[in-house]
Amino acid sequence: MPIKKPSSVTTNEDYERRHTRDFQGLLCELAAAEPSARRWAARDLASTPAASTALAERLYVETDTSVREVLLTSLTCIGDGVAIDALVNCLRSEDAGLRNEAIEAMAKLSEPVVRIIEQLLHDRDSDVRLFAINILATLRHPQVESWLIEVLERDPHINVCAGAIDVLVEVGSSAARPALESMTWRFPNEPYIWFASKLALKRIGEG
Repeated sequence: MPIKKPSSVTTNEDYERRHTRDFQGLLCELAAAEPSARRWAARDLASTPAASTALAERLYVETDTSVREVLLTSLTCIGDGVAIDALVNCLRSEDAGLRNEAIEAMAKLSEPVVRIIEQLLHDRDSDVRLFAINILATLRHPQVESWLIEVLERDPHINVCAGAIDVLVEVGSSAARPALESMTWRFPNEPYIWFASKLALKRIGEG
């Protein structure tokens, strides 16, 4: 009978035995060599507001996609000032993958992201505001339509308004009608705005 070579794979139980699961132990594991250790630490720190700085610092240097996903989710759950700044910085990143991961993480978490979305919709950078619209496209929250209507009423950037109209085509109700109708005179020389707003109004009328 052949002798089985001991497995070199380290399980989560091994980490439980090797490292304490208190706050300081979890902070140490955020810098562990093994991605699985960093991932478990990031997950377990989601309920610890004091961890937001450490999670944000790890996010800026993390290269493993699965770990970044958990870091983003934990920061969204904490939702304090440090966490919000970290998430907004992701949306400003040149790394398209990180931007998309941040958008997906925030869209999955309905209530925690409410503390973030209004800040994003008022950001000075139109790209960040547009990324916020992308979050609203899949966010399941009763305020989504109200946020989009507010965008149409006040945002001066055509791409941001166009993104909001595209989402209202899917989720708009009669409450959005006045804001949609205003698009044709706010952007009178933009054919896409005219087309998209008319399509949204048609969908609302059919509904």
